[in-house]
Amino acid sequence: MANPVQFHIQTDSDIPASRQLFDQIQFAIASRQYPPGHRLPSTRQLAQITGLHRNTVSKVYRQLEETGLVESQAGSGIYVRPQGHEGGTNLRSPSLEQYPEAYKLVQKSLDDLLSQGCTLSQARELFLAEIDWRLRCSARVLVTVPARDLGAGELMVQELEDSLLIPVQLVPLEELADVLSLTHSGTVVTSRYFIKEAEAIAAPRSVRVIPVDICDYMKELALMKTLPKNTTLGLVSLSAGILNIAETLAHSLRGDDLLVIAAQVNDTYKVNALIRSSQTILCDKASYQQVKQAILNLRDDLIRHPDLVCSENYIGEKSINLLKRELGLG
Repeated sequence: MANPVQFHIQTDSDIPASRQLFDQIQFAIASRQYPPGHRLPSTRQLAQITGLHRNTVSKVYRQLEETGLVESQAGSGIYVRPQGHEGGTNLRSPSLEQYPEAYKLVQKSLDDLLSQGCTLSQARELFLAEIDWRLRCSARVLVTVPARDLGAGELMVQELEDSLLIPVQLVPLEELADVLSLTHSGTVVTSRYFIKEAEAIAAPRSVRVIPVDICDYMKELALMKTLPKNTTLGLVSLSAGILNIAETLAHSLRGDDLLVIAAQVNDTYKVNALIRSSQTILCDKASYQQVKQAILNLRDDLIRHPDLVCSENYIGEKSINLLKRELGLG
């Protein structure tokens, strides 16, 4: 059984307690520590765990529900909402609305046939509409994130192209509607952080959206816990969004006894300052070589080289395998 998610709230922080809790729950959902259908702790339980007032916990749950990440079921509790392809809402056809359970059966039957060695051509004779749809969708894969955090999209594109061995296009969320208006097929891929906005744009155009899970970064979080007090931790990434959530998690874990400095990898001045100050540096794979070279360039100015730790892939392995199956690539 997986270890329960642990929440850490710094009550004397400048970051509001509700923001700390919201970010930690959102991270647990995005990294699939809380998978679709998972029942969240009751407001009473979470108040006891975190020491926060139940009204504060209720406010956080309402905010999560407004973002579309969770849903309230009367008399039962708060659950992580299935999103994108998980919910079986890929096609907006009258048949789907009339027979939603039948469509789920078609999907499961097709996956079973493929797992038993049936070729796509053979399966197409049995499920022509479904197979044609999947082939059309695999012809174009779009990664979308807000323009303010294109770095996260660049990470996703790099990892998907390396894993899927097909071209992947990065589209700012603000431009997705215009791009989809020029095509009749494709698959939109995004993080669970942005799934609600992407679905709102893609669903009316009968374009499916598949959310990907990010890594849970358990290794990196464990490292943060073991760093000595008054240590300076450097965080480097392509993504401003990743840096923001990493700073919040580090602060929630350690409070003021760990100084955290963050920089996007293309900010040379800030990266160099971070290298001079940090005892340990965490970076994503896309930033690793650049940070490593920067450390070498500054070696004559450093009393002690910082420990450079490269994080795992941004996208979880299960999500990569799901995409391969959905796109008919493996």
